[in-house]
Amino acid sequence: MNIVRPFGPTIAKLKMPNNIVEQLNAYSEKVILDRKKIEEIDNGKNLAGNVKQEFLVEKDVLDSSGFYNFLKNSVSMWLEASDKKKITQFTIKKSWIVRQFENEYNPIHYHSGHISGVGYLKIPNNFGETFQPGKKNENGFISFIHGNRLFNSSSIFKIKPKVGDFYLFPNYLMHTVNPFYGNEERRSISFNANIDENIYNVYGA
Repeated sequence: MNIVRPFGPTIAKLKMPNNIVEQLNAYSEKVILDRKKIEEIDNGKNLAGNVKQEFLVEKDVLDSSGFYNFLKNSVSMWLEASDKKKITQFTIKKSWIVRQFENEYNPIHYHSGHISGVGYLKIPNNFGETFQPGKKNENGFISFIHGNRLFNSSSIFKIKPKVGDFYLFPNYLMHTVNPFYGNEERRSISFNANIDENIYNVYGA
């Protein structure tokens, strides 16, 4: 685990085990081919993204793939390292997979719950070129945003996604995903979870 503090709150970067990535991709491919199932677990209407397909990850898959335990253990390690707090509760409110294609994007938004995260299951070989030659190519990047740009203080933390990379962050941390260009899929998995209220609520009851 690598913990960074590009501004106020910390962000934890981890690696998902390959077997979890493979199982979540296998689940995705199965769901994509099942028209009835994809309608049952569609989550696009509840999310901010302007993307073609977003669907829930069912609880039995969270458990059987090892994803739940990966999240629980990772959140526990992160908060103990950054806040010196030991959680005793960890409840996933919702987990979902986002299938993003050319020209699609996720506007600036934040999540519900206490803790959120995003990891990458599938990434295009090429995100496409910039319209103006020589400009930094941030197609398909995720950007976390907090506070104002000040001396010695950034307000944007930009990340190029890679398969297996996973990031944990507080639910309130705003973020956005840029569009990209090409025929391939950018596939990610996210979650919202609650932890001990007395740890999350720093202002008291």
